[in-house]
Amino acid sequence: MSNINIDSEKARTFDAIVIGSGASGGWAAKELAEKGLKTLVLERGRPVEHVKDYPTTNMYPYEFEHRNQLTFKEQEENPIAASCYAYREDAKHFFVKDKEHPYVQEKPFDWIRGYQVGGKSLMWARQTQRWSDFDFEGPARDGFAVDWPIRYADIAPWYSHVERFAGISGNRDGLAELPDGDFLPAFPLNAVEDHFRKTVKEKYQGRHIISARCAHLSKPNQTHIDQGRVQCQNRILCQRGCPFGGYFSSNSSTLPWAQKTGNMTLRPFSVVHSILYDEAKGRATGVKVIDTNSKEEIDFFAPVIFINASALNTNLILLNSISSRFPQGLGNDNGLLGKYIAFHNYTAVITAEYDGLLQYKTDGRNPAGGGYIPRFRNVYKQETDFLRGYAAGFGASRAEVRDTSATGEALIENLLNPQLGPWRVNSHMMGETIPKESNHIRLDTQQKDDWGVPLLRISIDYDENDRKLRQDYYEQMSEMFQNAGFTNIKTHDDNRRPGNDIHEMGGVRMGHDPKTSLLNKWNQLHLCKNVFITDGACMTSTGTQNPTLTYMALAARAVDYAVKEMKKNGLKG
Repeated sequence: MSNINIDSEKARTFDAIVIGSGASGGWAAKELAEKGLKTLVLERGRPVEHVKDYPTTNMYPYEFEHRNQLTFKEQEENPIAASCYAYREDAKHFFVKDKEHPYVQEKPFDWIRGYQVGGKSLMWARQTQRWSDFDFEGPARDGFAVDWPIRYADIAPWYSHVERFAGISGNRDGLAELPDGDFLPAFPLNAVEDHFRKTVKEKYQGRHIISARCAHLSKPNQTHIDQGRVQCQNRILCQRGCPFGGYFSSNSSTLPWAQKTGNMTLRPFSVVHSILYDEAKGRATGVKVIDTNSKEEIDFFAPVIFINASALNTNLILLNSISSRFPQGLGNDNGLLGKYIAFHNYTAVITAEYDGLLQYKTDGRNPAGGGYIPRFRNVYKQETDFLRGYAAGFGASRAEVRDTSATGEALIENLLNPQLGPWRVNSHMMGETIPKESNHIRLDTQQKDDWGVPLLRISIDYDENDRKLRQDYYEQMSEMFQNAGFTNIKTHDDNRRPGNDIHEMGGVRMGHDPKTSLLNKWNQLHLCKNVFITDGACMTSTGTQNPTLTYMALAARAVDYAVKEMKKNGLKG
């Protein structure tokens, strides 16, 4: 994935430009290159080559200077990045440091970013679930946001397309609220997780515990072997970068595949300033880039542009793409660009213990993380005083316990011979937040970053619906835990700030009407037909599922449409 020396307008002209090399950008690049388009992929961060640039991937704990912990100084200097569970000594090199890329917090917001080739696909949590029509129909049914212009049938074949190539493990659970996919074998639940599954099935109608679905090669197919990937080794060191390609990332999968076509040019160290718009032609003509290192300004040109810079940065680029035709930002006649941002509410956690099944211990490691509880509130009808609902993770494990009460030889003996303690069970909530106009981002009118791009001002917060939803999760999960015989049940507010879920969505939402949305059903700007948005910025609502699989499917679908339209009319109408 080498760069090329570009020194003329002809050499700076491509068939397509993709902004961003993360999960959705990688898919856009793969699909465009496979279809024969000479494609430029712009990445603001440094190059990261699969295997070669994973410096910590095979290190043992004792090889880390601080035993994989952060120093006090690092935590003090990076309170935002350090709030992410994966920001530790083994993976901190993949995260944006707080002082290097500032933004303005009008309300507390943790913006977790990965500026390198592959983006956050290197350290994502890899949970992958399809949406259903309960999600796509939600805004219209429940009276918030605007109606999605697509339904499950529109995206289902593209989910399959992505799943088969990326490799998604899971069971065919037969749930209307969580459609089955084209799965590799699931990672099984352990004894206590399965005990909870059986209890919930027996005592509740419409509630399910399933094996979590994740982007790991439990049993690779030929497609994955052809990519140079092999079976997941269950190391649970994924945030370091996987030398086996056991989980899906742009670096191990889509970008190398695009490169093999000979049609992809990858340019790292490229901060996108704005989209170039030709008012006479009524279309975008290219992208203005600031070289990360030299600060040189360079323009690149293409008849079709895919923006996959991650939700907030995609909004920023469009807001900064100002012309006489679009003084408020590209495609923003209705003034909605940057508004109706939503995310996932992860603030609730519940823990407990279980004294049964002590003949078992946790056997091996599960990269899927254990169980998943699909949304069960307000699915078929409105049954609570809050809108929408929540999904949840669920896991169980046994920890070693060392008796440190003794002294001398007895203490040494106890330390050398730990005993297994009781089963510890835990669950975390992933609640759907309701997009609202007050949750917005905009450009700062005074402050700019080191590359001359305005800083982003973020004004996003929880609301009463989020608090009611969290309380219901506490009540329902506590009852379910009690029915399973769990004890010492404790609920926790983990005080996560918005953004720490790393699932920010919206601002360039899809919809039917250009007066109330920015994108049509093909992820195409209503008012600039050759620009497509297929990352989290396009989302009209958030659902309760982890969103990355949906972004990837939307990207592949949009590329298919864009290429067909280019052949028909050049994306002019």
